Amino acid sequence: MSKQYFGAIELGGTKTNVLIADDQNNPLAKKVFPTLSPTETVTDIARFIKTTVASEGIELKSIGVGSFGPLDLHPDSKTYGFITTTPKLGWEFFDIKGKIESALDVHVEIDTDVNAAALGEYSFKAMQTIQNLVYITIGTGIGAGFIVNGELLHGLVHPEFGHIRLPHDQRVDPFPGICPYHRDCFEGLASGPALAERWRMPADEIPQEHVAWDLEGEYIAYALSDLICTVSPEKIILGGGVMHRYYLYDIIRAKTIQIMNNYIRSKYLEESVGDYIISPRWKNESGLMGALCLAYQSSRPD
Repeated sequence: MSKQYFGAIELGGTKTNVLIADDQNNPLAKKVFPTLSPTETVTDIARFIKTTVASEGIELKSIGVGSFGPLDLHPDSKTYGFITTTPKLGWEFFDIKGKIESALDVHVEIDTDVNAAALGEYSFKAMQTIQNLVYITIGTGIGAGFIVNGELLHGLVHPEFGHIRLPHDQRVDPFPGICPYHRDCFEGLASGPALAERWRMPADEIPQEHVAWDLEGEYIAYALSDLICTVSPEKIILGGGVMHRYYLYDIIRAKTIQIMNNYIRSKYLEESVGDYIISPRWKNESGLMGALCLAYQSSRPD
């Protein structure tokens, strides 16, 4: 049986990753672009894929896209496959699925970037006994992708975990938050830009001993505690640029256990929390691997 080839696109707010691979996960070509205007970005994606396909003499079966959002993921909607109310200028109500399909004449399967990352992590061999997990990205924005009973979670739209409300003690932290919709939601208090605005320096320049990280760990721990009580995931994966400060994991684990206060009894909230709240197994490739899984699934539903 001849090989089949698939495309994967991880469309982020600042950069776009594109991968072409065969049906055995072997990469054929990969490229990273800055995410510019919608027209420029789609043009860059299409040019790279067309050039690769022509030079290799192959044909793509389908393309998977994990995109920043919010997205319209209802197939019956007039704006299915559109980026909707994003704060990213120029991208509001842009038909990302349709434009890529038109440019390349290939079927596109689309989901959120965090759902793609969750799917990528779920595909990792070490996760074979897991049926329920959550992937949370904490970076320029905050979002979460959910695998529930082995399936990606969709609903009214898709989970917008970055906009849940957290305890915010104004005496301890008078920072009002930066979310243009909700001010001091999770994203408004704990995203990379929120850290930079609150402490007047880029997040990656804040020293390890700075009080910022204890406060950041507490906000994330409150969010995880809400998550554990409502969704009861078997694994929580924390990715994104802010989590490159790896000492944050221990702060978050300790504060999550403290907030839960022995209410839920599980070894994973006691001696094995290091195996419960973890970093991505695919490191920075989770979203791209998940986009590849979306492409596979669109042609092989089983």
